[in-house]
Amino acid sequence: MKPFLLIPLLAAFVAGSALAQDRIYRCGNEYTNAVPSGPKASECKLLEGGNVTVVQGTRPAASATARAPASAAQRVDPGEQKSRDSDARLILEAELKKALERQLELQKEYNSGEPQLRADETRSSAKYQTRVAELKASLLRNESDIAGIRRELGRIAPGVALK
Repeated sequence: MKPFLLIPLLAAFVAGSALAQDRIYRCGNEYTNAVPSGPKASECKLLEGGNVTVVQGTRPAASATARAPASAAQRVDPGEQKSRDSDARLILEAELKKALERQLELQKEYNSGEPQLRADETRSSAKYQTRVAELKASLLRNESDIAGIRRELGRIAPGVALK
């Protein structure tokens, strides 16, 4: 056989194999070139356009801790838990103290909605109005922080002794 006849024959074979996969359907997360039938046929959509490449993945094996029932999980020693609660209480109390100090500073600066003017501001300037609005927002945000810290302190067992 002559080589110049082999090239068109090879091209025809490649084109024919490409046409064999011209209809691809997507049924949920599955792709198929078989015409869908049955109850899932309504979920399937014909894909048009470029080639579809599907890479099969593997699911990670469930770890031993994920398979163990919750009751079988290791429990924390009561002494260790009291120590953790004590540490948490100390941290929260320090955060509450900082937030209360910050609240006093903000209230002093806010001055009931009329903070002192700075050198580059006048009472009617947009810069002053923006600063007043930012101070008010900071006060509200800080009040919310204080309330949250107090809620967290209430969740820790009240009988926990501080270190």
